[in-house]
Parts: sequence; C-alpha cells; structure tokens
Amino acid sequence: MRHFLAAILVLASPLWAGEPLPLRVGMDLSYPPFETLGPDGQPAGISVELARGLASRLGRPLQIENIPFTGLIPSLKSQKIDIIISSMTATPERAKVVAFSNPYLTTGLAALVPAASSADNLSDIDQAGRTIVVRQGTTGEVFARQNIRKARILTLEKENACVLEVAQGKADAFIYDQMSVFQNAKRNPEKTRALLAPLQTESWAIALRPDDTELLEQSNAFLDEFRASGGFDRLASEYLAGEKAAFAAQGIPFLF
Repeated sequence: MRHFLAAILVLASPLWAGEPLPLRVGMDLSYPPFETLGPDGQPAGISVELARGLASRLGRPLQIENIPFTGLIPSLKSQKIDIIISSMTATPERAKVVAFSNPYLTTGLAALVPAASSADNLSDIDQAGRTIVVRQGTTGEVFARQNIRKARILTLEKENACVLEVAQGKADAFIYDQMSVFQNAKRNPEKTRALLAPLQTESWAIALRPDDTELLEQSNAFLDEFRASGGFDRLASEYLAGEKAAFAAQGIPFLF
C-alpha cells in the first residue's frame, strides 16, 4: 500500500549489555490513525499501541522501524525486523512467504465516490465509460482487476492522488479500505461520499517469519489477552469513535 522514506525510530532506552534484545517491529508510519507520526515526531496510533503491548508482555524493549509498505515483507525475510504490525491484510498470496497471527481486525474494501454520484454499489460503478482508481499494490487493486469488467481501472501510487481523482470528478470511484474511505470522505465532504458497505471482507494480522513459531505463539497469546482485557474496545473509543458511530448508523459491523 503506502510509500514513505525509511527511517528508524526507537521507543526504548539504550540497549545495555545483558538486557533483552529489542523487539524490532516494522510498520509504515503513514496510515493514521493506525500507524503514523505524532505531533512530537514519534510513532503513534493503534498499531504502535499494539507493538508496545506485545513488547511489554515479552519483557523486551521496543524498536519501531519505519519502512515503506512494499518493503516490509522483504525486511522481515532478510531479518532486518522481527515482526510486522502495519494494517497488513492476511492474504493467501502473502501467506506463502510469511506466517500470520490470528486476525485482530476485520475490515473490508469500500468505495469513495463523488458527492453527486448516484452510485450505491459496485454494479453502479462498474459501467462502460467510467473510471475506477486504485492504489498500486493494494488489495483494492487486486480486487478491481479480478472483479471490474466494464469500467477502466486507473492505478496510481499514492492515496492522496487517488482521492484527488475522485474529488475533481476525473474518476467515478476509488476502491480502498473502509477506514481510509471513511476518513477521506470526512475530509472532503462537499466533493466525495463513502460507500462503506464492504465490497470484500478482509482481516488484518501480525506477520512473522514462518520459522519463528515461538514468537507466533506469543503474539497470538498477547492478542487473546489484549482482547479479553478490553484493550481493543479502549483503542476503538480512543481512536475510532467517529468511525464506530458511522458504521453503526449504516448497520455495518465494526472492525474489532
């Protein structure tokens, strides 16, 4: 999905001899409110809180490495990082090269359309003479290429460029994840609106190397404990109150 200049940000005290090795978590810090940079320039968001919680449970200092989304799996395979927590959809294709934890979030693909559009579903959008924009390398692009039969598919590299195509009336829809579609419609209420009913349901999970079975077991145990203790409910209230209300108003199941 997202592209960002790689950087390393350490959320831990300096590593002294005898201390546990840091848990090196890869994420692309360009996707608020899940993973981003806060006003102080430090990593912030839901994924960052999950990373902190997991590192705390393991008794290891946390090291977050900011890596472009397309570089996360290569960095995991080359052992530059230990784990990925970055709003990553657990797809069969990715599962061929990484191991996924149990899902921690269920979401779906949705569509951002022009405010004046009469479209209510995929059939309305997928018409001859129309253009559907997708972001390169995302599940939205995969979905479009597998399911769009009549409309033209336009692939762009950056999310804001895709949104601009819709806002300016140059594209009839932008297929992306529900959270981003909601946020972009909220930022551009006079020019866009969100069709939140999922075109396809997806799950996000933590990604690890297939041979790191111990860390996989520890990650699953953490997610179970975090959910049972109300951790996800707290994150939803803190970061996603508006989204939760909007989903409820449309009768759409919420994420966590």
